[in-house]
Amino acid sequence: MIIVPVKEGENIERAIKKFKRKFDKTGVVKELRARQQFDKPSELKRIKMAHAKYVQSLHAHDDM
Repeated sequence: MIIVPVKEGENIERAIKKFKRKFDKTGVVKELRARQQFDKPSELKRIKMAHAKYVQSLHAHDDM
């Protein structure tokens, strides 16, 4: 359960932004979308490797 404490006089839009940020960090929506279809373990491994290559290229580019 996500709890967002709202201070006295705080804008409601700001509290909603805090809630959305906390909700995104939990990864509930991402997991729900992933469970809607079955992905073969080999596909998951391929996607994970592609992401790792992408992140590594970003880090290599930053080092230059």
